[in-house]
Amino acid sequence: MSLQISKITANIGARVSGVDISRPLDTGTAAAVREALNTHKALVFDDVNLDDDSHQAFVRTFGEVTTAHPTVSSVDGVPNVLPVDSERGRAANHWHTDVTFVLNPPQATTLRSITVPPYGGETLIASSAAAYRQLPEPLRALADTLWAEHTNDYDYAVPDEDIDEQQAAQRAQFTSIKYRTVHPVVRVHPLTGERGLYIGGFAQRIVGLSPSESRRILDLLQAYVTRPENILRHRWSENQLVVFDNRITQHYAIDNYDGRPRRLHRVTLAGDVPVGIEGKESYSIQGDASHYTPVAA
Repeated sequence: MSLQISKITANIGARVSGVDISRPLDTGTAAAVREALNTHKALVFDDVNLDDDSHQAFVRTFGEVTTAHPTVSSVDGVPNVLPVDSERGRAANHWHTDVTFVLNPPQATTLRSITVPPYGGETLIASSAAAYRQLPEPLRALADTLWAEHTNDYDYAVPDEDIDEQQAAQRAQFTSIKYRTVHPVVRVHPLTGERGLYIGGFAQRIVGLSPSESRRILDLLQAYVTRPENILRHRWSENQLVVFDNRITQHYAIDNYDGRPRRLHRVTLAGDVPVGIEGKESYSIQGDASHYTPVAA
């Protein structure tokens, strides 16, 4: 079998075939997959025949894996696998990049389909590199100078009185350790040198600005990320694996499946500390995530 990469949209996404990722990849194939991810930002593999062990083994081809999450529990007995399960809530239906509230967020996220609803339940993945390229020059020049504080203790759109007991417990678990980290609004990808808007739902405040001023600027920049032409809308089938570069994408799980069962398993690849265009690294204000992830070289 020979590796084949088929582009899905102009700005993001490719389908990978001709490789059995349930088996160890040789050096050349692993390098080709990494290059495809660098180029296309999100990859789709069909008919993968993976279980939790082989899923993790595939991810380890590219580096160390994180534990499931800094605060949320893993699949029973599998500390590096996070269940993305409709029965545990549907809180991911907002645009975000995974775990940006820690100092070194995952460099890549992998999602494997376990249970797929008969309709709906798509995952949207957006290219923040395309968004940056589309900024008008004055707005790009502004974004280049900005830093934003990311936190898991963010302002929820749903008031406390409108959530039920289960949702309140999930919210309490998610914020059981509070994190605050400052990242560049424009991150330089360490492998490609591309610039991308590094914001999303956990970015709550622009350093040096008031909350209301911050929200206006973040909303303006976010509107470029979520332009339709920058989005891959992935409709899940059974036994698929989707990989996306968490350093230069955002994603959104659509809650449009009437509460039908939907379950994915997530494994994430340990990441480096983000760097802005002047070479300055992100810095932590609150929260130690060393139990969750090593820092990738």
